[in-house]
Amino acid sequence: MFLAACVQLQGSSDVARNLARTEEMVRRAAAAGAQLVATPEATTYLGPHDRKVRLAEAVDGPTHRGLGALAAELGIHLLIGSGAERAPAETRRCHNTSLLFGPDGALIDSYRKIHLFDVDVPGGVRFQESATCAPGDRVVVADTALGRIGLSICYDLRFPELYRALVDRGADLITVPSAFTLMTGKDHWHVLLRARAIETQCWVLAPGQWGAHDDEGLRCSYGHSVIIDPWGTVVAECGDGEGVCYAEIDLGRSAAIRQGMPLRDHRRV
Repeated sequence: MFLAACVQLQGSSDVARNLARTEEMVRRAAAAGAQLVATPEATTYLGPHDRKVRLAEAVDGPTHRGLGALAAELGIHLLIGSGAERAPAETRRCHNTSLLFGPDGALIDSYRKIHLFDVDVPGGVRFQESATCAPGDRVVVADTALGRIGLSICYDLRFPELYRALVDRGADLITVPSAFTLMTGKDHWHVLLRARAIETQCWVLAPGQWGAHDDEGLRCSYGHSVIIDPWGTVVAECGDGEGVCYAEIDLGRSAAIRQGMPLRDHRRV
């Protein structure tokens, strides 16, 4: 068993402020004994999208190296929910990329968001993530000392085939760092996350952005960062505002649920 934490942030276009708040929250979680700390999508920057592309850096860029150094100082596994990764073959777009650091500060693995948020909900949200982000094409399950962690980001949540692929590759725990919009979050966030936990029989960590952001007045995020057990029960949740929620992760619970209800063995399609 180990303690995991989800950090909830109110991101902005002020990178220095975002990094300071992230460090403060991660240090708080580590001081509470968390061995795995996860932050939301767009941890380092959440603002005008053209500037995001200009700020993008390689996975071993200076901002990311600094976050790895924080993981090493605290001796924790640290998932930076996402940052803007430079896309070598692109000049107008970047990747939206999760970075998982080990307790030695080394990058264990990274995941480029596959499903991009291109939506036009009548009377609601309009957003075209693909205008500034290039999609990834690799399903990632990272081997760690804490277990096998399947990586996903926000809008991926609506595509259960990705989560089936993660569990087929041996995921014990799945992360869903997000900046889920207020409009969609209030109706879909908990339902989708609980469904992914139930159908994969995995623990789910979903750290989220919360509140209004200065991204051209486009969005207010739902928050409600949660940790969900493999039975689909919400065992920890953040309220409004920035904060941290915690839960003890027992991977033996996943094994017991899978033994009692062996979904993978029962598949017919």
